[in-house]
Amino acid sequence: MNEGPVGWITAIVVGGIAGWLANKFMHAHAQLLTDVIAGVVGAALLNALAEWMGFDCGGWIEFFVLGFCGTCILLLPVRLIRVRTRPQRPPEDW
Repeated sequence: MNEGPVGWITAIVVGGIAGWLANKFMHAHAQLLTDVIAGVVGAALLNALAEWMGFDCGGWIEFFVLGFCGTCILLLPVRLIRVRTRPQRPPEDW
């Protein structure tokens, strides 16, 4: 079952939703614009990789799943940097 190719508007909307959900899943605390960009870029990268490997991913459901996974991969460094740069709380016995 193939829904047809994803257009630019659909890619932005679906990628934005996938990016927002991945941001909530990864607890990256990124901004909404970062979510949309990471969702679209992550979906495009993983979609290109899937097509290169021989899989046919052309519908919006596949674009959403690949966008979610790609955004999680792209937000991983943001998550790691933000956790390491967070100020440490003093011990409770001070």
